[in-house]
Amino acid sequence: MSEARDPAPRAWQRMLSGRRLDLLDPAPRDIEIADIAHGLARVARWNGQTRGPHVFSVAQHSLLVEAVGRQITPCTDPDGLELLLHDAPEYVVGDIISPLKAAIGDAYRGVELRLLAAVRRRFGLGDPDPALGRLVKRADRIAAHIEAVELAGFASDEAGLYFGAAPDLPETVLALAEPWPTAQAEARFLDRFQALYRA
Repeated sequence: MSEARDPAPRAWQRMLSGRRLDLLDPAPRDIEIADIAHGLARVARWNGQTRGPHVFSVAQHSLLVEAVGRQITPCTDPDGLELLLHDAPEYVVGDIISPLKAAIGDAYRGVELRLLAAVRRRFGLGDPDPALGRLVKRADRIAAHIEAVELAGFASDEAGLYFGAAPDLPETVLALAEPWPTAQAEARFLDRFQALYRA
């Protein structure tokens, strides 16, 4: 009698759209913006260690990053889409804080990069432009500084030490750091995506 073999571990996740996304070899056809918006609106930044009656979601962070990027550098709508989708893989893998990412190392990074590449192909984004990549990183760090001070209990000088300085930004941008209910974060992320993608 042959010995039963354990099945290979499942490496896919079923999405609410019905798609089955392979985490190790993600296919662009299995990526839907509704799944991304839904997931990111439910993933908490700062491991949920933020002030306010609602979590500050990755969906809302993405909107903040896009708004910051447009303030610091003139952007086209495709650039805005790059900014908005910079953390899109987190709808599947969650928002792992930087210290833990450093401890996990390359395995996590590989999964994240494959997911981001599939997202880029799904929505017709070309090869990453180095200058745009630098803008995304700068806007992301400025957004992190704002969130650290406004939401996560950092003093301004401490946030500056870890994330760099934050420039003066208009109140309309800073208001994006006020946590929203999940449904509002999902809807606003999806609306912004549609406006940028149609353009």
